Amino acid sequence: MHICFLTNEFPKEGFPHGGIGSFVKTIATALVKKGIDVSIIGINYTQNDETEIVEGVKVYRLKKSTVKGLSWYFNSKAINKKIKQIHEHHSISIVESSELGLAFISKIREIKYVIRLHGGHHFFTLFENRPRENKKVWLENRSFKKADYLVAVSEYVCQITLRELNIEKRKVSIIYNPVDTSKFMQVDYSKAKPNSILIVGSVCEKKGVRQLIEALIIVKTKIPDVSLKIVGRDWFFPDGSSYIDYLSNYIVDEIKDAITIVGAIPNTEIPRYIEQSEICVNPSHMEAMPLAWLEVLSMGKQFIGSEIGPGFEIVTNKVTGLLCNPHNSKDIADKIIWMLTHKEESITMGLTARKDILKRFDVAILVQKNIKFYNEIIN
Repeated sequence: MHICFLTNEFPKEGFPHGGIGSFVKTIATALVKKGIDVSIIGINYTQNDETEIVEGVKVYRLKKSTVKGLSWYFNSKAINKKIKQIHEHHSISIVESSELGLAFISKIREIKYVIRLHGGHHFFTLFENRPRENKKVWLENRSFKKADYLVAVSEYVCQITLRELNIEKRKVSIIYNPVDTSKFMQVDYSKAKPNSILIVGSVCEKKGVRQLIEALIIVKTKIPDVSLKIVGRDWFFPDGSSYIDYLSNYIVDEIKDAITIVGAIPNTEIPRYIEQSEICVNPSHMEAMPLAWLEVLSMGKQFIGSEIGPGFEIVTNKVTGLLCNPHNSKDIADKIIWMLTHKEESITMGLTARKDILKRFDVAILVQKNIKFYNEIIN
């Protein structure tokens, strides 16, 4: 079996990547350990063609086109050419991409084509209350028409995507995102700084960072020494302005000294930040199946997530963590105050969460589910 993932986000040192990149790295290296060949094809961050082998995974980063207005055409042409070259040398069984990835892919008869639903344009624009772009709507529809099979990372992203694309009758397999529990290991609770909060993820509106900052003002009236670290890459508005700069309007004098914006860090450093914080809070407005949540829960860290979206698929409220209304700063604050003032109960939740992750989200379990899915497609 030879699986080829199409993504520009496969982690590269010195460059930030998102959840899809982390997912592909985790599942690809796990597949290789099971004797399955894996290739990654994507457009490079730089103006060079690069090939490397990362933990047994063959990674092809293709030179980015600089032709204004036609870069999409030349990038797609380069990806199609590379797929054909690899397939001629070592037959590809399956090509997998996220929602938009197959739009300009030229299908080869012997290959099966899969879209994994991580949350595409139709999905996120619905919950971000922003207009859809006609071009991306067309691309996503075109991409889904080319897919032979669909797999979704949560029940929620499956239901919403099929509804919004008006393809409810299509069959979809559900396989959760995996987490490497050997890297995100049980925390030592004694290493946590008291009353410290951590949020990890892209610093943007849909992650609920603004509401968390507003909640911190309320929390500080009850817990004066509370602190917050914000870890993740900056997001930029269409006009190029920084979301982190925008947040400065909400960081009032009362909480200015309590907030540290760390910025983007390598994934390998995240466990240390999780362990050193007393609780982690992710009041996301919408997620598909957030790896940042799974990494926190895998470490047994006390966690507050969002009750919107797939939250109930991940967290059992008041058992493995707490769920909040991400649009209500007071509700976020109330949950934080409860967790910071009920330390023993919160730690018990964290320990229970670790056990739950090992049963349902460990990469060792989910790699087998993916292999079964791939075998069913091939056969």
